[in-house]
Amino acid sequence: MKHFTLLFSIFFFSQLLTAQTKALVGGRLIDGFGGHPIANSVIIIEGDMIIKVGHQGNTPIPEGAEVISTEGMDVLPGLWDMHVHLMLTGHSDYSHWDTAYVDSFADVIMPASALQLLNAGITSARDLGAPLEESILVRDRINKGEILGPTMYMSGPFIQKKPYPGTEEFRWGVNGADDARRKVKRLVDAGVDCIKLIDQDQMTMEEVQAVVDEAHKYNLPVVAHSHRPEEIRRGLQAGVDNFEHTGLSSAPEYPEDVMTMIKERTAQMNLGPLYWTPTVEVLYNYEALIANPEKLDDDCWHLGLPQDIIDDIENSIRYPGQLSYFQLTPSRRPTLETKVKQLIDAGVVLLIGTDSGIPMKFHCQSTWNELDVWVNEFGIDAQYAIKAATYWPAKMMGVDDKYGTISAGKYADIIAVKGDVLRWINLLSDVDMVIKHGKRVR
Repeated sequence: MKHFTLLFSIFFFSQLLTAQTKALVGGRLIDGFGGHPIANSVIIIEGDMIIKVGHQGNTPIPEGAEVISTEGMDVLPGLWDMHVHLMLTGHSDYSHWDTAYVDSFADVIMPASALQLLNAGITSARDLGAPLEESILVRDRINKGEILGPTMYMSGPFIQKKPYPGTEEFRWGVNGADDARRKVKRLVDAGVDCIKLIDQDQMTMEEVQAVVDEAHKYNLPVVAHSHRPEEIRRGLQAGVDNFEHTGLSSAPEYPEDVMTMIKERTAQMNLGPLYWTPTVEVLYNYEALIANPEKLDDDCWHLGLPQDIIDDIENSIRYPGQLSYFQLTPSRRPTLETKVKQLIDAGVVLLIGTDSGIPMKFHCQSTWNELDVWVNEFGIDAQYAIKAATYWPAKMMGVDDKYGTISAGKYADIIAVKGDVLRWINLLSDVDMVIKHGKRVR
């Protein structure tokens, strides 16, 4: 009887191993570290983890593993988007959206946004500015496997001096340094992954410093807007980790004193990199979108949404050239490349992020559009751009031991596309395969 039990146990274990072991074989591997790609690659996945990476000459395939051919494909780490808004899905009227659908955020809209991101090859994303309870709920449901989506990193509500009328659910005002610390501690206790600071030039310096210090006390990074010069100055002075947007409206470049402060910060190696998420594509491509709005008719952004919400969004963007949100954009567009290159020259580490969800920016399109502008319009090296969407986001969020590259010991978050993505970055507009935590989701 014991002999039979032993044989059965060995058989059961071998069947379990076979079911859980996958081998991606044959594709060109761009691993996220920024080095030379590996031709004829082999990636061995066991369960949800990568256990071995090599090429067909030095990496044997375990007996019984599921072999998945990636011949003729580029294989990359799953992409990150470091600035998304799951509670938004492209509607042009915020005041209407925030009141009409607030009760649908957690069970309809945010899950649909997450599904659209994952289907586009985004396996990790950072959500900046949303109601607290809904943010934590959706993140945790994804982590438990109850709904499909990227691994999410949530800030919960913005921290600012005073919330705009009607936005109190996802914008928290502060009144003094003690109140700033209390608001941050409340977010910490709820389990957020980062703190989002906005309009810090309207706060006292003591309030700004209290936000940053309290967040850092609990090892949470602080992400701050950079719309105005004084926001940047105060953020740098307080020790903000990551700035968002290119900002400064239609001003042609960052002021000299701001650039001096940025360079002084990037020179401090002991503090680690200074990160910046420029979110340029939404502004850069607006005029092209007005000239050819067919992209708005792509039904990829319908995924997971009921028809009445789809109809409402479509009606709100029926006349895209008339949206007040974008009227200054033609004056801002010529300044974007200059500002981005100022930041690169100053030594900041750029991150791919998109502001996805704002008017006419859909979760199924935003990330590859951002990569396309970086590479094809600004001339940024494709490997740099990919690293800004894989390795560096994981590093910035403190999870690079498990995410961000295709290497042994990391979660198996992997995408593949047919063709040469280093030559044609916009191949990422139609990802052929998406694996998240070892499971094929597309």
